[in-house]
Amino acid sequence: MTDNNVPVVDKGDTGMAIIIYALYLASFVVGISSIVGVIMAYVSRGNAPAWLESHYRFQIRTFWLFFLFAVISALLMFVFIGILTAGLAAIWFIVRCVKGIMWVQKGQEVPDPGSWMFGEAKK
Repeated sequence: MTDNNVPVVDKGDTGMAIIIYALYLASFVVGISSIVGVIMAYVSRGNAPAWLESHYRFQIRTFWLFFLFAVISALLMFVFIGILTAGLAAIWFIVRCVKGIMWVQKGQEVPDPGSWMFGEAKK
């Protein structure tokens, strides 16, 4: 607690979470960077404060869901709808990364890291 009775939040190593989000975004230029990012998320999640651990869970889930969407899109390329699904998956991936960066910078946990969409809290 501080002098004005506001609890002090353990910020942890927010730099690692931001680096992982950046590696994910860089994967559109250097594809292997997302693999490095997910490995870093797996390694970092165990010794992080709870709010930051939600980001690592969100990042791991983002990687594997995007991987699934990419495989489905590749299979759908044969019927030409794969181009559309690949584009939608890329937009989904970018939005999740940008929202994650914003939450980290504010010191907030991901409201629903197990979500399939963008991590909003369930109503």
